[in-house]
Amino acid sequence: MNGLTQSYDQAPHSMQQPMQGGALAQASSSREMEEVKGQIFMAKQFPRNIFQSEQRILDNCKRESLARVAVYSYPRGGTKVEGPSIRMAEVLAQNWGNLAYGIKELEQREGESVAMAYAWDLETNVRQEKVFTVKHSMKAKGKLKKLEDPRDIYELVANNGARRVRACVLGVIPGDIVDKAVEQCKLTMTGQGDKPLKERINAALKAFKDNHRVTQDMIEARIGYNADAFTEYDLMDLIQIFNSLKDGMSKPEDWFSKETQTEKEQPKTDLTKGFEEAEAAKKDDKPKSSSKKNEKAVNTNDDDLTAVEFTEDELPFK
Repeated sequence: MNGLTQSYDQAPHSMQQPMQGGALAQASSSREMEEVKGQIFMAKQFPRNIFQSEQRILDNCKRESLARVAVYSYPRGGTKVEGPSIRMAEVLAQNWGNLAYGIKELEQREGESVAMAYAWDLETNVRQEKVFTVKHSMKAKGKLKKLEDPRDIYELVANNGARRVRACVLGVIPGDIVDKAVEQCKLTMTGQGDKPLKERINAALKAFKDNHRVTQDMIEARIGYNADAFTEYDLMDLIQIFNSLKDGMSKPEDWFSKETQTEKEQPKTDLTKGFEEAEAAKKDDKPKSSSKKNEKAVNTNDDDLTAVEFTEDELPFK
């Protein structure tokens, strides 16, 4: 046993731990570097065919199950902003090829986590990354609830990171490919349902009510006419709004007003107006005839007869 080994064995345990931790960190860093080099080497050996990648993306967009959740929308500045959803971004990344993407938790401190979302084109070395902080709390019933369960913290970080991963993926894949994919999804949704339009509209209305407490009256007030007259384009608009709510891009109050038309505010037909006028005329006649009979009461005494007048509020029989 040489002097160096002997001095290490005689060193305090508190000094040995940092040395071991540094060695582990260095080994982990070296392993990750080798993995990245291997990915880049494989991407160079098997480069993507852009036309085949584009065709694979468009073929996936012909699936109705994907087209239903492919586009989200949210209101901003009086206009509607549309874009690919998180599910759509995943399909784009999977079929574009030679693309590394995901979320990494860099650090977990007391009450918050620091994470990074990234997307890296291994062929062109184009990389997008976003570093963000997530507080270990969530709003429930109007109050902030502190999260302590590791699983709840993991899910919160993953949910916050998903939107940032989407932004990174869309920043790497060419914009014209993304636009073509969105258009193909819209074409797939137009008249390609396996169920009648009325059943799909009813299912959408039920989903809004069950998941977001948005009633049919609130939806009709937004569209501008009765649900029986909804078209494929109206249904597509509702699907995009639902995807936006599901992804957390907007809230129900951004789209729907809680104040719907009451029965008095709704437009009345001529028949309804005529009926109400007739009823009002009857009510006006009844008080006149009854008041003539009862607006005077006779005070009967043996000596004289005097007519005593009462106002309407002072009628003795009321």
